[in-house]
Amino acid sequence: MRIVRYAQIDDLESLVQIDCQVIGNENRHGHIKEAILEKRCLVVRERETTAGFLIFNNHFFGNTFVSLIIVSPEERRKGNASLLLKHVEEISPSDKIFSSTNQSNRNMQKTFQVNGYSQSGKIENLDPGDPEIVYYKPRR
Repeated sequence: MRIVRYAQIDDLESLVQIDCQVIGNENRHGHIKEAILEKRCLVVRERETTAGFLIFNNHFFGNTFVSLIIVSPEERRKGNASLLLKHVEEISPSDKIFSSTNQSNRNMQKTFQVNGYSQSGKIENLDPGDPEIVYYKPRR
C-alpha cells in the first residue's frame, strides 16, 4: 500500500538519489533538505521503496504553489504524482493551488489535466524555446 506523508530528514538521501536519477546531478540537495526541515516536502512510499516526492510553498500571491514533483523513473505511471497532488490539495491552507511545467513536458501536463488542473497562463523566457505553462486548481 502506498502512503504519502511529510518527508523526514532520514528521507533526504533517497530523495536526492531520485532527483539525481531524473536530472543527472545533486544540485538540489540543499533545496530538498530545506523543504524537509520546513515541512514543505511530501514523500510517497510503498513498503521500503521511496517512489517520489513533491515540494510546495505558500508564497505564490498567498496561494499554494507546487514547485517540484519528482517520481523515480521505475515508479512512473503508477499514480504516484497524482497521490502527491491529492495530498497537497488536502493540506493546503489556501483555496487555490498552482503549479507549472515546461511546454515540452507532455507527461506532466497530462497529470495536471487528469487531476483537474486547468491552464492558467504561460511564462516565456525561463527556458529558451520551452515556455512554462502555469496550472491552477481550486481547492474545493
